[in-house]
Amino acid sequence: MFKGHPKGLIPAAVANMGERFGFYTMMAILSLFLMSKFGLDETGSGWIYSTFYFSIYGMAFFGGLIADKLRNYKGTIFTGLIMMSFGYLFLSIPTNVTQDNKTFLIIMTCLALFTISFGNGLFKGNLQALVGQMYDNPQYASKRDSGFSLFYMFINIGAIFAPFIAPAVRNWWLGRSGYTYDANLPALCHEYIEKGANMGADAMAKLETLANGASSVSIANLGEFSSKYLDTFNTGFHYSFAVAILAMLISMVVYMKNKKGFPDPASKQQKSSEELAEIEMPLAEVKQRIYALLAVFGVVIFFWFSFHQNGLTLTFFAKDYTLLKLGSWNITAEMFQAANPFFVVFLTPVVMGFFGWLDAKGKEPSTPAKIAIGMGIAALGFVVMTLGSFGLPNLDEVRAMGELPAAQKVTPFLLIGTYLILTIAELFISPLGISFVSKVAPPKLQGLMQGLWLLATGLGNQLLIIGAIFYKNIPIWATWSVFVVACFISMFTMLFMLKWLERVSK
Repeated sequence: MFKGHPKGLIPAAVANMGERFGFYTMMAILSLFLMSKFGLDETGSGWIYSTFYFSIYGMAFFGGLIADKLRNYKGTIFTGLIMMSFGYLFLSIPTNVTQDNKTFLIIMTCLALFTISFGNGLFKGNLQALVGQMYDNPQYASKRDSGFSLFYMFINIGAIFAPFIAPAVRNWWLGRSGYTYDANLPALCHEYIEKGANMGADAMAKLETLANGASSVSIANLGEFSSKYLDTFNTGFHYSFAVAILAMLISMVVYMKNKKGFPDPASKQQKSSEELAEIEMPLAEVKQRIYALLAVFGVVIFFWFSFHQNGLTLTFFAKDYTLLKLGSWNITAEMFQAANPFFVVFLTPVVMGFFGWLDAKGKEPSTPAKIAIGMGIAALGFVVMTLGSFGLPNLDEVRAMGELPAAQKVTPFLLIGTYLILTIAELFISPLGISFVSKVAPPKLQGLMQGLWLLATGLGNQLLIIGAIFYKNIPIWATWSVFVVACFISMFTMLFMLKWLERVSK
């Protein structure tokens, strides 16, 4: 599979795989952690989640600027790994929330998330720039698209296991304290602590039933149980974040061991004047390339705004509306996020084979055309969610009941099928988008352009909050319809620019 590709591709992918494992360990539980830890609702946790997701990619712009300015890409990447490790360390320290320290702890949590995002900004875009420069060698130039697809597939191996590890650590800690996991208990516990006897009768009855089912001893005092269960539940979350530190250490070891074998963009910028003249571009061509990249960046914002709902509204949907059983196997809402990286790993060879078959027939679409097709496929994924959500009650009705009855919940295969379709769309867009940027970006602006690609992703992520607001306030099917429209807008805009983009990328 890696035959004909540069030797540095595998260690670069493995280094990123460890980082992605840590990242998806956190992203699998972040929105639910914020709600459980601080009693935030979907909108409140959505604001923090979307802002963090924006900064994860937005900081890559500054990471590219820093690396281009210092001309020390390798050192910048390693610094990013160290910063992320410290951020995860801060999050892994258990704390007790009270009314007096709640605001302070939310601020400290956000600072830890910022540390992670800034470190990721130093790491992610610059590593992608290094991979792109491996394919600047004419020997490997024809394999650029497939190389980035392999890179993307390999780093998702770590992401497959993350959504299982985080809940497993949390549930293990609950079990040590004599409790079992129940996704609905944290919200009910917070409601009881806030309202006490003024809590709604249906919700109170539901709390009593779930509390007795989740505890190894009978519950005499709901207030005491609520405080202890939340403290234990959240401590388990903190220990889940600690798993990410181990993943960071693995990435550091792999990166440092192979550091000398990676290309050095700084040395390329210090070529002799004769060599540099060969890669100088006319100013008009540089402008056209930058304009083309900026146009694509603007379009993909709408895709990422839709696609990255997996850790937010799609996770909320799994918790609130989905039957969490596959046969006799009990699952958790977080575990659905393993579907996407699983499909990435196992579908990448299929998609690559499909493109190879089209190439042999002389019919392979251009990279911009593939991106447009991917956006149309993403729209179909949310069409499936829209159709599958018709007839479901609004969220406020579910909250009043305490929990949606099992008979009214949807099959988990609705989400699994949606993730399958969205993953196919992702494979048409994300790795090929990175490849497109590395191919079209002017040689002196590789780090900056990769950073801008990630900044566009970040802007889409900041818009995730719109999904959380809609999820809470409009019918569920209408929420998914918003993403259908966003993806179709992206597709038709790309098709409108297609000939221009194909001409610029030749």
